[in-house]
Amino acid sequence: MPALFTTEDAPTHRRLALWQDIVCDVFVQLDCKSDLGGAFHGAITSSQLGAVKCSTVSSGRQRVTRTPSRISRASEDFVLIALGRQGAGAVLQDGRETVIQPGEFAFYDTTRPYELRFTDDFTQTIFQVPRDMLHRRFAGTQNLTATAFTPDRPVERLAYQFIAALSDVADRLDQDNAIRLSDQAADLLSMAMSERLGSGALPSSTHRSALLYRLKAHVLAHLPNPELSLTEAATALRISPRYVNSLFADEQTSFQRFVLAQRLEHCKRDLASPAHAHRHVSEIAFAWGFNDLSHFGRVFREHYGLSPRDWRQSRLPN
Repeated sequence: MPALFTTEDAPTHRRLALWQDIVCDVFVQLDCKSDLGGAFHGAITSSQLGAVKCSTVSSGRQRVTRTPSRISRASEDFVLIALGRQGAGAVLQDGRETVIQPGEFAFYDTTRPYELRFTDDFTQTIFQVPRDMLHRRFAGTQNLTATAFTPDRPVERLAYQFIAALSDVADRLDQDNAIRLSDQAADLLSMAMSERLGSGALPSSTHRSALLYRLKAHVLAHLPNPELSLTEAATALRISPRYVNSLFADEQTSFQRFVLAQRLEHCKRDLASPAHAHRHVSEIAFAWGFNDLSHFGRVFREHYGLSPRDWRQSRLPN
């Protein structure tokens, strides 16, 4: 079961102070204020999904702030995606303000000050993602903090529904599935952000970030195809092969190295997963686009220090 934190059993005069401790323990260093006094109530359930944390918060009205002094004394580096489930809540960051209604989501960055305002009882799901996990997919997030993502846009609705459903089963997932599903959630979030920014004129750096995300999404969608190539990807995105490698150079890599790294990572995961224990090493390698087994074995050992077979034996239970 997920971890449960609640003020229910605390003396009424201690509830708000306890809530402050709970919030700081589950999320990041924050200040919480409420005029409810002894009538204040709050509860949080929380589950870990690999590097991501998924929590559901139910509470009474309050004001939450992440101040510069709090930031200076902490090292948290997350993006928090807040999904409205019941009630409404406002988020303010980077000079913007929005209200999150049920069915909508917005996000805020823990490395900069923000404020949350709740004027009545509410329930939100908070999807806490390491910032670099999003930024290696899409680096234009600062332009979209405190912006409502709404169900009238299909990709945004799909991202909301996927994360909401994931939070409902988070405590029942094994580690392998939890990591895969949280990665898919991050992909959907990045896609929604890229699409939202793509609807208007973008700064050059943000345009490159959005294009790089589309390029990575194309590679990942075609990873099993051994014919995936620099020329094919460039044609699909209507840019030149030289520009493709220019985009990857922003992350100190190249198209070929990115494709190889992704294929190896997917093979590594499948080799370590009990769900794929019945599959031969070669079957897994060919399924992710390798067409030369000796080449696969050599580059796998170069990256991970073990042969694919030894890696599998070291990770799977006897």
